[in-house]
Amino acid sequence: MHSLSPTTTAKNDAVAPLQPLLDLITNLLSVLLLSSLTVRSFVGRWQILRTKLVSLQSSLSSISDSPHWSENPLLHTLLPSLLSTLQRLKALSDQCTLSSFTGGKLLMQSDLDISSTSLSNHLRDLDLLIRSGVLHQSNAIVLSQPGPGSDKQDLVLFIKDLFTRLQIGGIEFKKKALESLLQLLNEEEKSAGLVAKEGNIGYLICLLDFHYQGLIREQAVLALSIVVSANDESRKIVFEEGGLGPLLRILETGSMPLKEKAAIAVEAITTDPENAWAISAYGGVAVLIEACRSGSVTTQSHAVGAIRNIAAVEDIKTALAEEGAMPVLVQLLSSGSIIAQENAVNCIAVLASSGEYFRVLISQERGLQRLMHLIQDSSSSIVTVENALRAISSFSQSDSTARILSSSTAFIIQLGHFIKKGNIVLQQTSSSLLGSLPISDGNKRAISSCTGSLVKLMECPKPVGLQEAATQAVVSLLTVRSNRKELVRDEKCVMRLMQMLDPKNEAVNKKYPVMVAAALLSGGSNGCRKRLVAAGAYQHFQRLAEMEVPGAKKVLQRLGVNRLKSIFSRTWRE
Repeated sequence: MHSLSPTTTAKNDAVAPLQPLLDLITNLLSVLLLSSLTVRSFVGRWQILRTKLVSLQSSLSSISDSPHWSENPLLHTLLPSLLSTLQRLKALSDQCTLSSFTGGKLLMQSDLDISSTSLSNHLRDLDLLIRSGVLHQSNAIVLSQPGPGSDKQDLVLFIKDLFTRLQIGGIEFKKKALESLLQLLNEEEKSAGLVAKEGNIGYLICLLDFHYQGLIREQAVLALSIVVSANDESRKIVFEEGGLGPLLRILETGSMPLKEKAAIAVEAITTDPENAWAISAYGGVAVLIEACRSGSVTTQSHAVGAIRNIAAVEDIKTALAEEGAMPVLVQLLSSGSIIAQENAVNCIAVLASSGEYFRVLISQERGLQRLMHLIQDSSSSIVTVENALRAISSFSQSDSTARILSSSTAFIIQLGHFIKKGNIVLQQTSSSLLGSLPISDGNKRAISSCTGSLVKLMECPKPVGLQEAATQAVVSLLTVRSNRKELVRDEKCVMRLMQMLDPKNEAVNKKYPVMVAAALLSGGSNGCRKRLVAAGAYQHFQRLAEMEVPGAKKVLQRLGVNRLKSIFSRTWRE
């Protein structure tokens, strides 16, 4: 981008008269337009120059027609530079109008080309200024920062003003414009979406280029990280303007402050699944892994967050494994910040659910042991525990891992604790594990106290699958005789079971309480049978058998046969 140096001081800018300068430029431009028709040398180049001079005349006319053009300090930079270009061009035209050109042709061609390029840059800058609309607003270029609650029109005007200064002004203008932009983004919540929509995000991305000063690049990255985190539309605009590639380059080679801001922006962009695939196209997988390995705490946290976002993309999963992501992710489980730990364990949970290949890679890094430690660590956040348990559930699909988990009394007791006092996510995952793991009778006895909580969970219609998971866990625990006796002694549990068996209760699929009743009677205990009959189970099962609920007839027979034996026994004694 062609940049122009600001005038020496703001004070001189404020007092320098622009009208005489514009008059001088206009007169010189008229002379050049006439002379361009009479040149005798390099006629082809002068035809191109004349076209640009005509466009320049139109742009200057538009500026002078704007009611507040003279109040715009950018013109204190643009107009003197433009006058200098036109004066050089006038000297060249004088040489080219001579009857015979005696100078160096190559040098003249070069000078004319340089002047043509300068004119193009001036035209572009003036066009940006005109299209921004700020010349129609009094003191637009020095508008005060819009305060909280400012209307949309004021914000849009201020944003256009900022980006005009960014694109036209020199280094100082850019710095001040970026400072104002960051102040606006930090103080006015709704401004980020408007900046994405009304500002020139493509140019803001250009400021990430390494030839710009470090402060400008740092401010630009920070501004982008705020804009891209605002909403879905802002994220889409930054991505479509090509922001991901430059941000990844900064994450790879920038200074620590730049890397931190770039990591925030990359994580935000990859939140959208439609953008996540592009990480691989830019070679970003290796960049993110390295940022997790050697970046600052902030960089690590957001880089692993980006990996979490892209881990669900099938092709990228393989790239993560090939680029060595597993050791880094497992290491972050114990050495990262709380946020990095949460993102890492979430990512591991996603990969562990993707197949045995990934589970083997994670296990080789002792990932399973670290996950088991996390769920028992009181300092772990609830999000970390939830995802760690979800990952462990995926590992349990392997027979060898299932045996390891089942043999750990501490782990089984922890599952019981989650069922009694955990949130609904932990309760469902723990129930599912208890129902599927080959737990020893000793460990089942150790968590007998959670049976009542499991029966209560059987009443919950949401989330989907909870009733089935709780039922399977109860049935598993009831294979132990002492657990069956303990359950039927719990009046609340028996009452809940009867309520679920009641044909009038449609909130629970009847197959679940029928399975529990069958498990209670499986050992042939007369005490369990008596307790169920006394609570009214026989009448419920008569109706359920008529409704052909799976398993109901078999339970009814057990209740009835034992009842008949009791009648015969009483009659014999009498």
